[in-house]
Amino acid sequence: MKRLVRNILILLSPFLFMALINEGVRPKIKEKPYISHGITAINSAVYISDKCSWACHNNTVFCKNHHVKYLKPFYPFTDVLYFGVINVLASTGNYGAANIIFLVFLFPFTILYFIIKSLNIQDEIRKLSK
Repeated sequence: MKRLVRNILILLSPFLFMALINEGVRPKIKEKPYISHGITAINSAVYISDKCSWACHNNTVFCKNHHVKYLKPFYPFTDVLYFGVINVLASTGNYGAANIIFLVFLFPFTILYFIIKSLNIQDEIRKLSK
């Protein structure tokens, strides 16, 4: 039973943490929220030079010029990965759905699955060593 509760907490904690952070920040945002496809986002689409917004999502160059401080020397490496992922998701024909399926669900759940698997194996090793 302990293992089940631990595994459920591991699976839910990133999403709960993300919701807590988003809802904690929401009252501090003064700009008009970004609306796309009838969905209202927390952040705006206004080009703001001192913080990221949906403008950064829609215009990566703006974000890189105004918000990135330490990664500039690594652009030759990170841009290949970043734009490669975007191009792969776009090649599915539905970028938005692919983004949600792969980056919101499959990739994080795969990581969480292996974390749980590792903890379960550690439990088995601990039992065997006693």
